[in-house]
Amino acid sequence: MTRQPVPPPPWANEEKYLKRKLKEDEIPWRIAVPTYWGFFWLWMLGCINEYATQIYQKLTGYKSRFHTPEGYAPLITDFNYFYMRHFYGLVRDCWDRPIGSRPGSTFEYLERYGVNRNESFVLTGERRKCLNLSSYNYLGFAESNEGSVGEVIDSIEKYGISTCSPQAELGNYVLTKQLEEVVAKHVGKEAALIFAAGFGTNSTSLHSIVGKGGLIVSDSLNHASLIVGSRASGAKIKTFKHNDVKSLEKVLRESIAEGQPRTHRAWKKILIVVEGIYSMEGEMCPLAEIVALKKKYRAYLYVDEAHSIGAIGPTGRGICEQKGVDPADVDILMGTFTKSFGSIGGYIAGSKDVIEHIKSTSFGTIYDTQISAGCAQQVISAFKVIHGEDGTNEGQLRLQRLKDNSNYVRKGLIDLGYHTLGDWDSPIIPILLYTPGKVPSFSRCMLEENVGLVVVGFPATPFYGPRARLCISASHSREQLDEALEKFRTIGDLVMVRFGFD
Repeated sequence: MTRQPVPPPPWANEEKYLKRKLKEDEIPWRIAVPTYWGFFWLWMLGCINEYATQIYQKLTGYKSRFHTPEGYAPLITDFNYFYMRHFYGLVRDCWDRPIGSRPGSTFEYLERYGVNRNESFVLTGERRKCLNLSSYNYLGFAESNEGSVGEVIDSIEKYGISTCSPQAELGNYVLTKQLEEVVAKHVGKEAALIFAAGFGTNSTSLHSIVGKGGLIVSDSLNHASLIVGSRASGAKIKTFKHNDVKSLEKVLRESIAEGQPRTHRAWKKILIVVEGIYSMEGEMCPLAEIVALKKKYRAYLYVDEAHSIGAIGPTGRGICEQKGVDPADVDILMGTFTKSFGSIGGYIAGSKDVIEHIKSTSFGTIYDTQISAGCAQQVISAFKVIHGEDGTNEGQLRLQRLKDNSNYVRKGLIDLGYHTLGDWDSPIIPILLYTPGKVPSFSRCMLEENVGLVVVGFPATPFYGPRARLCISASHSREQLDEALEKFRTIGDLVMVRFGFD
């Protein structure tokens, strides 16, 4: 059966939007100069402050929380110490914000104030309702739902909170086995294996697939869990330029020609590792082109669908459905339940033989406690809604609403003159802020307008790529999004981040 990729919205091919599709490394010089200048002076002021602090400590005997006892090596590296004191420490209030409600379309922010240059925080006891543009609650399942809540409570009463044991020892819940079957059917694979955490799914399983003598070809912007898992495998790791098919082919061709280091023997296996949607860029991988290269060079393909499963595709089946690719052409599909399903945990799906091998060798199944019954039931209940097994079309409505909301906000931000990254239909919308001083300013001003969003800077992004990241949900109403866009207009002018495209 021929599979067709999902077309972009009608206006996506208009000339003004084609011109405004930015790449992360396409920073205009008029913005690059003040960006690097700002980091330079931030660093210089930090150095001056650091030397002044050291002189003060010697004169007064004051010891900060970063003090190293005499005769000991520093527990925190010099760079981490410097960064915490003079970069992150000054703007800590923009992160780790406490909330006192469910992370739905809105949340209650617990007011606080910083003490001693944000070394600690004190809650004031006051609460403020804010629009939630921070959570990965793509389909809105993090909010109360009478049907799923009742099923989750019943599962906890029957099975308890935890098995207090890994799968390899006590075994699985009946619900875990049921969830594995539901996931495998949903993604189009023979079998699936469930893990207790999404990060642990990647970090504890890649070593079961490839090891010493093997080669991992990884996208340069892959998630930390994939990096940790790749390093733990013992395989040789090479990276290719983000979403660049030509760069990928060059790495594959040269690696096959050269063989293993020193011996030049052929690689035991080659594994290409990519993501469906990249969480800091909002970009989808060019899956069809990657599959073509995978077949051409006889490599295996591992796709992390943490942010794409349940979020894209007409029926929520992720990047394969979105790009018109047969799931059989992807050897291993990985995903998590923390985004679209309002729960926790992760999965790996593939052929029965591969899944059985991972199950018997993965650190996650041998040493980690399995997913709790209540969390497993929450995912099963969410799948019932998505598949229409609850007797309604609510699942289809949520999928369409998520797509419409995502494209509506992206179009609105571009029209306002914001520099955004990512693809149409992606629920992740990064807004480039560029200059380091604008990161805390933008975050604090938006919070004052009762809008909660995530801001990210170096070292999580390049020097020139500080950004705000919006996560859109099916639970957002059009009125909420219109109100948010109006606040983006106001705050964008105040902080001067509506850079335009002239």
